[in-house]
Amino acid sequence: MAQEITLSTATRTNLLSLQNTTGLIGRTQERLATGLKVNSAIDDALAFFKARNLNARASDLSSVKDGIMGGISVLKAAVQGLESIESVLKQMKALAQSAISAPESTTRAKLASQFNELRSQVDNLAEDSSFSGVNLLKNGSAAFVAGADQMTVKFNERVEPIGVNQLVVSGLNVSDFTSIMAQSATATGAGTEVWGVTGTAAITAITGAIRAIDSALVTVRQSAQQFGTQSSMLQIRADFTVNIINTLKGGAAELVNADLNEESANLLSLQTRQQLGTISLGIAQQSEQSILRLF
Repeated sequence: MAQEITLSTATRTNLLSLQNTTGLIGRTQERLATGLKVNSAIDDALAFFKARNLNARASDLSSVKDGIMGGISVLKAAVQGLESIESVLKQMKALAQSAISAPESTTRAKLASQFNELRSQVDNLAEDSSFSGVNLLKNGSAAFVAGADQMTVKFNERVEPIGVNQLVVSGLNVSDFTSIMAQSATATGAGTEVWGVTGTAAITAITGAIRAIDSALVTVRQSAQQFGTQSSMLQIRADFTVNIINTLKGGAAELVNADLNEESANLLSLQTRQQLGTISLGIAQQSEQSILRLF
């Protein structure tokens, strides 16, 4: 039967102190290695779970921020399309004004051909003004979140209540201004083809086209202004969301991050204590060694 080894009180006390110091050194080394003073719920359950909740919300808001930035890009694409369309409309108006002052019917006919080609570019520009499958200038797109002509941008991570803290952007149907031009240009029944004839019919048709372009320009400029305002508002929300994310992450870091300077000083102090503990343990055992010398 094995006999239990009996240690003196002094030896056992010094050994226990040395074991505690070794454990503290291990914990300090882990903090220095990970940069965290709370690595699991065992270290500090309250701080661990509170930090995890803060980081989880920050992650959710990061997804929300991505959605907001995507909405900004969609609006920018729409504004760029409208600006290009405005430039085309101005060129069309210049052609129509040139046609009024042109005395030859052949010249007006050529200008009418150029006018029609530019008008077709309005639809092409609107078709290409999309971002990631969303086009606020093209009606009927299935990519819209809340319908054929809408885009919904959420501002927070909450699911309920629906419709709160979000922006719904209504898309512009291109026919809102192209149909005005088409109807005005064909008001005489012959469209731009009538530009090449003599008499007042040509002047009437050209004047109608200019009025249609003026109406279309008003619609384009108002829409561009509206989209620009909405884009600016989304940018404000994006900046706010970034600040909130940084605040949440900073709060989580305060709860679990270790002070590396303090931990480095602790490690040096513990290593010194470990050395002194080893010396103290040796001194405590000298009395037992003196008894051994008697034999």
